[in-house]
Amino acid sequence: MATSHAINKSLLLLRDKRTFVLYCFIGVGCFVTDLLVYTFFVRALDADYQSAHAVGCLSGTIQSFVLNLQFNFRVSDRLVMRFLIFFTVALLGYVTSAIVLHGLVEWFQLDRYLAKLATLGVVVFIQYNLNRRVSFRPGPASQPRASTDDAD
Repeated sequence: MATSHAINKSLLLLRDKRTFVLYCFIGVGCFVTDLLVYTFFVRALDADYQSAHAVGCLSGTIQSFVLNLQFNFRVSDRLVMRFLIFFTVALLGYVTSAIVLHGLVEWFQLDRYLAKLATLGVVVFIQYNLNRRVSFRPGPASQPRASTDDAD
């Protein structure tokens, strides 16, 4: 009985790590999109860095939701509600990163681009855990879609 529990716990830990690693890979791609949009708005449009940060975050958030929904958490029910929750989590991350961005740029005189990169480390773990536990939690009437990967 104890061995079975230990094996189940180990399998859940491995699955959580796989989910986190995939979340990070997806997040890197979404952050690249965010950073490209941010850079375009700052350099090409001479936009304020906070406005550029908002547009970049929005583009990365939408991309992240779609990719995590499809490839990582594999749920397909209550999509509008899941997006609203995901967006709320992203908004929390945005506000946190906007405050950190402001502090790094205005108080510490850090380069706007380095400051933007530094904000990533502030929100990744918070957003991952909230999204895993709330946004993409399987509903009572649904199960996660079957993985196409035998490693699960």
